[in-house]
Amino acid sequence: MRLTHPERVLFRDPEITKEQLATFYRDIAAFILPGLIRRPQMLLRCPDGADGECFFQKHIGRSFPKAVHEVADKTSGQKWIYIDDLAGLLSLVQMNALEYHVWGCTIEDLEHADRIVMDLDPGEGVPWKHMIEAAHTLREQLSAARLQSFVRTSGGKGLHVVIPLNPAADWDAVGRFARALAEGLVTTRPERYLAVNSKAKRPGKIFIDYLRNARGSTAVCSYSLRNRASAPIATPLAWEELPKVRGGDQFRFDNIRRRLSGLSAEPWAGIERVKQVLPRSSG
Repeated sequence: MRLTHPERVLFRDPEITKEQLATFYRDIAAFILPGLIRRPQMLLRCPDGADGECFFQKHIGRSFPKAVHEVADKTSGQKWIYIDDLAGLLSLVQMNALEYHVWGCTIEDLEHADRIVMDLDPGEGVPWKHMIEAAHTLREQLSAARLQSFVRTSGGKGLHVVIPLNPAADWDAVGRFARALAEGLVTTRPERYLAVNSKAKRPGKIFIDYLRNARGSTAVCSYSLRNRASAPIATPLAWEELPKVRGGDQFRFDNIRRRLSGLSAEPWAGIERVKQVLPRSSG
C-alpha cells in the first residue's frame, strides 16, 4: 500500500522510518500475523514518532484505511479494531501505530478466551535468573495441571507465559484460574513473588500479573515492536532457549531478522492446534 510520509522517523534509537517499519513487518508477516489477525486489539499510536505524544486507541476513527475493520460487541455495545491480513497491518503502520496489543480471544467469539497470558514483571533489583526460575516454576505448575505453556520475552523488562485453550473458556473461569495460578506461585516463594501490584512492595520482587485475562484486557502480541529505547520486540522462545536469554528486551529491530533466519521452526508453531481445557476446579 502507499505510505504517506514514508521518510518520517518513528524511532530514533535505532533510527527507523515509517517505510522501514512497513518493510520490516512485510518481511516477518508469516511470524506476526498468526497472533495478530482476527483478534480485537488496542493500538499505541505515535503520530510524531516515539519521541512525540502517544495514545492508545481501540476504536476506529474517521480516517482509518479500509483494511482496518471493526467488530461489534453485543455485550458492551462498542466496536473494536481488528485486522485480517497484511494489508491491515501495513495500514496500522500508515497510522503510526507502534505497538499492537490483542485480546485473548478472536472476533468470532468475544465471550470466550483461547489464550491466558501470565505477565512476569520484575521490580527494581530483581536478578534476571530469578525471572527464568519464575517462568520455569510456572511451567511446572501448569504441567502438573496437564496444561502446555509457551514463553516469550515481553519486549520490556519481563516474560510472558502463555497458555492456549482449545476449546476456549469463559472469562470468569479464566480469571479465576489465572488468579489462582499467580497466588499459587506466590506461596512457593513469598519473599520473591507478588500477586498484588503494590508499588511499596515491588522492589526486589516479581509481580505475577494475572489481570490481563479479563474480558477487554490486552497483552502485546508476539513480534510487535515496543515503544522503548532500542526498539525491542516481544519474541516467542522455545523453553530450551530461555536459560540463554539475558533480558526481556534482548531481541530488537536490529537483530530479530538474524534470529528468525536462523530458526529451524517457529518456537510457537502449532500453538493454535493445542487441545486442552482448564481443570474442572477452575470452572
